[in-house]
Amino acid sequence: MKVVILHTLDALEPPPMDPVIAQLGDAVRELDHDIGTVVIDRGGDVTDGVGALRREQPDLVFNIAESFAGKSALESNVAGLLNLLGLRYTGSSPAGLLLAGDKSLTKKVLMAHGIQTPQAATVFRGALDFAGELTFPVIVKPPQEDASLGISAASVVHGIKELLERIHALQAEYRQPVLVEQFIEGREFYVGVLGNANAEALPVIEMDFIGFPEGKPRIASWEAKWGDDGDGSGAEYAGTRSIFPVSLDAELEARMKAVALEAFHALRLRDYGRIDLRVSPSGEIYVIEVNPNCYLERESEFARAAREHGLSYPELCGRIMELAMARYAR
Repeated sequence: MKVVILHTLDALEPPPMDPVIAQLGDAVRELDHDIGTVVIDRGGDVTDGVGALRREQPDLVFNIAESFAGKSALESNVAGLLNLLGLRYTGSSPAGLLLAGDKSLTKKVLMAHGIQTPQAATVFRGALDFAGELTFPVIVKPPQEDASLGISAASVVHGIKELLERIHALQAEYRQPVLVEQFIEGREFYVGVLGNANAEALPVIEMDFIGFPEGKPRIASWEAKWGDDGDGSGAEYAGTRSIFPVSLDAELEARMKAVALEAFHALRLRDYGRIDLRVSPSGEIYVIEVNPNCYLERESEFARAAREHGLSYPELCGRIMELAMARYAR
């Protein structure tokens, strides 16, 4: 096949320089397909990207565009554009990307399906969209951003004054509603899902905070994921690692995988995704985030879980392409 990797301009910029485009390209070549790359946005202009897609005439677009013009909230529009151009592509549809890309919408869908997620409230300029039964501590997030943008140690607040200050700071920076969510103490797990109608959950990965700085809330903040300056430096980054948990209770693991599959289907995701969970000390499972078209770098949690499941990196990429092509064949 002729395969084109579709990405955005910011995927080429630090921090940090993203290796996933080159890795995907090598994997697709190893599978004996022709490969090309297209940038969908140049300074927020879609014209060049559309022209390049039309010239390439791909059999399949490997869509890893997570934003448009630097805005995560526009991710679903990229998939919509591919629909309008009549192109086959990997990953979730505009509907799935929209539902999972806004954490407030995600929570409403999960609750409608009876899937447990932390109680929350959405606030914008003093107005409430919805509000659950909340008690402190809470965690305050910009709901339409990904990669832990806007999430730091200061996001976990314990009183009204801190809460109002954090809401004001996020609304000033991101110009969007703010999600105030019950903070769940406990362990954090990531469950990859691969497939469609017969989707399966991959081996469970745990975010281990054993080396985290004393006194900091144990959350996957921007600093914990990318480093203080996005360069892999700092105490929070050094104090976290993702591991395959040893001696994980089999019943708990089975329940986490079942919840992940329920969330994947409830949000109408396709082909692949990652579900982030918190498990309380009493064993209650909460969905805290759903990631469609999750990060596909070779050493990402998703790719490592697939490898543990028996799929090499090229095999994983090939499986995602097969799943997409099978949808269009039907």
